[in-house]
Amino acid sequence: MTTATLPERPAAAAPAVGRPNPTQIGTIVWLSSELMFFGGLFAMYFTLRSMAPDTFVTEQGHFAHGYALVNTTILVLSSVTCQIGVYLAEGRFPNGKTFTPRKRREGSIFNVAGWGMIEWYTLTFIMGAVFVSGQAYEYTELVHNGITLSSTPFGSIFYLATGFHGIHVIGGLIAFLMVIMRALVADKFTQHEQVSAICISYYWHFVDVVWIVLFFIVYMLDPLSSLFTSGHFIPVDFDWSIF
Repeated sequence: MTTATLPERPAAAAPAVGRPNPTQIGTIVWLSSELMFFGGLFAMYFTLRSMAPDTFVTEQGHFAHGYALVNTTILVLSSVTCQIGVYLAEGRFPNGKTFTPRKRREGSIFNVAGWGMIEWYTLTFIMGAVFVSGQAYEYTELVHNGITLSSTPFGSIFYLATGFHGIHVIGGLIAFLMVIMRALVADKFTQHEQVSAICISYYWHFVDVVWIVLFFIVYMLDPLSSLFTSGHFIPVDFDWSIF
């Protein structure tokens, strides 16, 4: 007596595994190398600070902390506008339904809710340009007070650290212009435009985070230490004037 064999069931198809975009991965790897570069600048700052504390006391007395805080706030908020542009480029908000990626605004320019990636990235560009202009104004004031690149150890590391960061901001502004122009010229908003928008957001968020750390170390560390540590060897007072 023979037993009937049941037909074999086809094997279930394995779920598709999404591969990371090589351009995005390359951007993250490159930013990691930039992080080490700024880490070296931070090490230089603390080394010079320990060797010439009195000089740092005198030079930091020329800071307008209120002005620097306002300028920093502008740059940090530009990261928010940049990320909104990314969400519109991707066609999704966190924990929200997906929608058709929005390249340009729908309706009047005063209808902010209808803005697309281009409008949000343009606003980000403007805010970044304001930050760079504010930094240039601060440089002129400090030079007027005798703080130059070659005047003291503090001047050298201050202009090196903030100057290299400013160069990175300018590079980001140029990249924003390229992404905006590419989106304007493209007939359709494809994955290429989306990846470009995402990569520039990685870079811009990196620049913002570096500045937050730089701002805290250069502008806030010694005044805060003076407030909370008795007998701190670098007593620096806050100057909350904006202009």
